Amino acid sequence: MTTGHDSELTTVQGPLDWDEFTAHYWDRRPVLIKAALPAPFELGEVFAAATLATRPPGPHRTAPNAQFAVGRFQQTEPANWFPRPEDGGFDGYRRRLDAELAAFSPETRYALTVHAFHAFHPGQWERQRAFYEPLWERTGLPVSGAITTLFHGNYEHTPVGVHRDRFATFMFALEGRKRMRFWRERPWTEPVTTKLDYQAHLASSFTAEPEPGDLLYWPASHYHVGESVDGGSATSVNIGVPREGHHAGYDVDDLLLGKAPDAMVDPDAALVRLPAATAPLSAPEPPVDGALPEALEQTLRIFREYHDPDRTGELVASLALGNRSASGLCPVPPPEPPRPWPTAPPSAPAPGCCTNRSAGRCCTPPTATSRALR
Repeated sequence: MTTGHDSELTTVQGPLDWDEFTAHYWDRRPVLIKAALPAPFELGEVFAAATLATRPPGPHRTAPNAQFAVGRFQQTEPANWFPRPEDGGFDGYRRRLDAELAAFSPETRYALTVHAFHAFHPGQWERQRAFYEPLWERTGLPVSGAITTLFHGNYEHTPVGVHRDRFATFMFALEGRKRMRFWRERPWTEPVTTKLDYQAHLASSFTAEPEPGDLLYWPASHYHVGESVDGGSATSVNIGVPREGHHAGYDVDDLLLGKAPDAMVDPDAALVRLPAATAPLSAPEPPVDGALPEALEQTLRIFREYHDPDRTGELVASLALGNRSASGLCPVPPPEPPRPWPTAPPSAPAPGCCTNRSAGRCCTPPTATSRALR
């Protein structure tokens, strides 16, 4: 890779060299890789996956792994503003939103965020696996798996503001212009984890502006925020590799709920898949002899079943094998629908072969003896 430096950000020319990357940048500093080909993502496929990922799971429900913000406000009923197949692509989606948001609010900046994005397109999932295998060979497969997130919009800045993740992030720029702003350390002293108004801290930041086809990496140690450039919209896909802050609660969620998209985004919402206690949640009288109310007794019985060593061992093995076979990209997308077997054209009879048209088969070639008997 050809390399250029400024004080905080290194810019290199692709193709990506994983040995150089892990030696100089992994868990150390941001790097912008120009023309990092071949990339796992193609814009048309990304839009198609976005329409699937934001499809409501049922009547009067919204996709649990998608968010839509207008200005700084997350929308509680965003389904009408999610991408649709009839939009035809991100250009058509933008045109529709421009008209609809102008009629809805004076604020027309928007942000679409889709989590667990790799679970909605088998081709992209396969290419992500192939792209990251060389990294896993050098650093080890992340135990709890990687995450994939789609960002699209013309938002002023990331809806949560300046923040720090527990993930090292690879950002694939697909279209438009987007600026990423970084701080090596938390730039404020207030006891908050994110900050929406950060103008007072611009002087201590540095920026990167990847172009379509570029790959931007930053380690988990850096505070950051995404910004649109000149009010235009941009589309990117981020891959997050967990590096910090893992705790046992994440493993419990995986054991109880599995690696489904809704569980990855909001484990509490996914708890509805667990067996429910059927006893009344209120007790008319205090329990006698120290007994628990029946609802709590039922809950304990359910969790004792999950605590069974044989059951737990099978779940742990299943999750570990699934993570390994998926190259850290769980949940796995559903298989593509089977394609019809191609219909072969009828083959011509072999030379010297008479064809039994009614039976559709070739009879034995005539011999000299059979000809003599005719």
